[in-house]
Amino acid sequence: MAFGSRAGDFDDEPFLVPRTYALPELPWQTIAGRLEPITIAILRFDARLEASGLAAGWQSRCDMTEAVRALLLDGHLVDVGDLVLHDAGMDVRHPTHELTRAAAALRARRTALARKAPWPLSIDGLAALRGIGPVAEDKPARAKGKKPDPENEEAYPLFANDADPWKAHFAEIDALLERTGKVLAGETPLPRSRSPLVYDPDQDEAEAEDLWLDLVKRTSGWPAIAAAAVAWNAWLDLNLYTRLPWLGLIMAASILRARGLTSHLLPLAAGFKQSRFRPQGREGAAEKLEGFCEVLEEALVLAHKDLDRLILARELMSRVTKECRSNSKLPGLVELFLSRPLVTVPLGAKLLKVTPKAVDLMLAQLGGALPRELTGRTRYRAWGIV
Repeated sequence: MAFGSRAGDFDDEPFLVPRTYALPELPWQTIAGRLEPITIAILRFDARLEASGLAAGWQSRCDMTEAVRALLLDGHLVDVGDLVLHDAGMDVRHPTHELTRAAAALRARRTALARKAPWPLSIDGLAALRGIGPVAEDKPARAKGKKPDPENEEAYPLFANDADPWKAHFAEIDALLERTGKVLAGETPLPRSRSPLVYDPDQDEAEAEDLWLDLVKRTSGWPAIAAAAVAWNAWLDLNLYTRLPWLGLIMAASILRARGLTSHLLPLAAGFKQSRFRPQGREGAAEKLEGFCEVLEEALVLAHKDLDRLILARELMSRVTKECRSNSKLPGLVELFLSRPLVTVPLGAKLLKVTPKAVDLMLAQLGGALPRELTGRTRYRAWGIV
């Protein structure tokens, strides 16, 4: 059975041999000289990023801009300012469908970084990145020693109107035990009916997941860049999650992180947008690897440029913050500029827990070190490091 496959996938057809995704034949002697400089470049950027002290801010900005660029590659335009405000819960208008998808891409990148490196490359990791699985870090911790009162309707709002508050709870447990028993007995529960207008009825996502995870396991001894390139191309060939086209690049970046080349997620969507490589499905294995190397090179160029901008902006603003009081909120405003593509007065007031007038005074205090104003309007003003 393929790596990470579900129990009972092949029980109905005992003579069916599970198919596997064929590994491509790569000219290792030829591509070794191509992979080495890119590997060194990734390691150098990761070391430079850690030494700069701006790793958290750079990654936060990268996640937001990557979410916007991922939607742009799919043909949807999302304003990065709308995503920043939506992430802070300060939408100025009703969120559009495209903005919701960008927020899902942003949440997937943060989820992939919140756990240890190998976790995204698992069935549980794929489910969590798709938004259908639990993420332990996102669950609020309940205070120890405090158990909800069964008589308290606020503690159990779903059962408040039931004659027996525990009846629905026990029914849910019985249904769970019944499904678990079927799985242990080798019976596969019936999948939920899905609309053929949205999903391809001939595509088995569970089997495609198993094939892809099995491929990742079989390439664990390959060079990291080659393994990520093959995994990304296999993701496209298997047509995994057509409604989440941005997830393939996140998984490729997660493989580089899991193999120890970097402790961050590189901006592969930005690199793919800048590169000339566009997979058509008829390229050879060496051509696909060369195309992925071009994506990595462009991603590193953009990552270095953004880090240069952050370092320069921090130097300019630190000259002002050195002269402020110890209880001043100005250093906090500087951190906002270093961790977000743009900052508005209401956003700064909410995150710093000060009044909008205080944010205005801090912006004036920055003077010439203030980042560039992005809007140029009096009713809606935003500043950002560009």
